[in-house]
Amino acid sequence: MADIVPIDATECSFDIFRDLTIQPRTRRPGPPERIDGMTVGIVTLTEDAPHNGEMHPDGDEILYVVSGRIRVTWDSSPGGELILGPGQSCIVPRGEWHKVSILEETQLVHITPGPNGDHRPLT
Repeated sequence: MADIVPIDATECSFDIFRDLTIQPRTRRPGPPERIDGMTVGIVTLTEDAPHNGEMHPDGDEILYVVSGRIRVTWDSSPGGELILGPGQSCIVPRGEWHKVSILEETQLVHITPGPNGDHRPLT
């Protein structure tokens, strides 16, 4: 049996594979790496993502705000928005194009499905 060791969640995401094994993965700059399973990230956001929205066709995504505030917008409700603060969360349905905007520095937990997904370039 493997040892239980500490993992720095500020440096790593956690990949939960279809067989329910979990592996930490060091975060890298650029678009997220996608796996056949779910990725759990605990991230500090100081600025908007370098894209104009994203979509996850393999399943729903959970967003949970630990601290700070974000705005979530989505394509199926043009003009609609959801403001989330500490302790609040939402579920982004499978296939929904959405964008997260940072209103103040935010610590966010996301549980994101894979392996597929797409993002729109900034215009």
